[in-house]
Amino acid sequence: MTSGVSPIPAKRYFTIGEVAELCGVKPHVLRYWEQEFTQLRPMKRRGNRRYYQHHEVLMIRRIRDLLYDQGFTISGARNKMQELLQAERELKRGQGVVVSDLPDAPHDALDDEAFDDEFEDSPQAQDSAGFTLNSPSWGAVRRELLEIRELLAEPF
Repeated sequence: MTSGVSPIPAKRYFTIGEVAELCGVKPHVLRYWEQEFTQLRPMKRRGNRRYYQHHEVLMIRRIRDLLYDQGFTISGARNKMQELLQAERELKRGQGVVVSDLPDAPHDALDDEAFDDEFEDSPQAQDSAGFTLNSPSWGAVRRELLEIRELLAEPF
């Protein structure tokens, strides 16, 4: 997804210029995306200077991927981001496997069989509605979690 972009440094806040360079877009594009994607809200300090946090840089990279690499329109990317946030909220409400319950191995060390074997008999493998981690409804959530884990594993 984000091959060819530099890793995000271990800093608390990033200026708009730094984020533009890290994400491969121009600053005016970032300001426009703030208007279009309500989830993107950098902190503003004196003189309306924007300061982005690490999670916002990841979100911008995701938006860039949706728009530039996957060919979504602005409204399509906005809808996709809403879906991702909704899935995240559902996971936080306990309707799925919590990220901390996933194995600690890096993504490439996780093969499908090892993942399924480890969780098929665990209490987290089935929710109250009877869905299992192996069911198709969890496939997209699982892929997204693994993708997020991969992003988080990038060196700072």
